[in-house]
Amino acid sequence: MISNAMEYEKAREELRLLERRLEELARSHPIGSKGFTKAGIRKLIARLHEELAVYEGSEEARNQRRNKPAWSAAAPR
Repeated sequence: MISNAMEYEKAREELRLLERRLEELARSHPIGSKGFTKAGIRKLIARLHEELAVYEGSEEARNQRRNKPAWSAAAPR
């Protein structure tokens, strides 16, 4: 469970890494090959999406957005 902004950013980075890994597996192994590995990565990605969504709807995330300086909202991620 994500409980603060630092964990949220860590989860977002983990999600990016898993998505890259899944793309690499899809390119390097034809359909039917490494199926369990791809399925496992997809499950991890789905779980992270759910956790990120829960955190984004939390009071802490809303407070974080309210307290964030205007210049940081435009900063690239």
